[in-house]
Amino acid sequence: QLQLVESGGGLVQPGGSLRLSCAVSGFALRYDIGWFRQAPGKDREGSSCISSTGGIVNHADSAKGRFTISRDNAKNTESLQMNSLKPEDTALYFCAATSRSVQFGKLCRENDMNYWGKGTLVTVSS
Repeated sequence: QLQLVESGGGLVQPGGSLRLSCAVSGFALRYDIGWFRQAPGKDREGSSCISSTGGIVNHADSAKGRFTISRDNAKNTESLQMNSLKPEDTALYFCAATSRSVQFGKLCRENDMNYWGKGTLVTVSS
């Protein structure tokens, strides 16, 4: 019922910033949404997620203090502002969403997500 398309990835130097966006189309009464990432040779992991109303935000420890997630339901967009980027942030970043109920306060569980974008590549390197 939802289609997700990421944009904004690219090459950035360590310490730099990048802003990712996710465009949402289709229909769901409400949905939680967020960002997962997968580095080469590693499992996909949750980074930052936000509840349907924007009232709850979850960040992985690696993202806290550096990443900010936001959503604009009227425009059907979600963004991830990434600051102070590190080489270990290099990964394919996926937008993911779910229209299903999840455990309260737990928004970034991969198995809960039932809609996925194809990813946008972020490379942090000098």
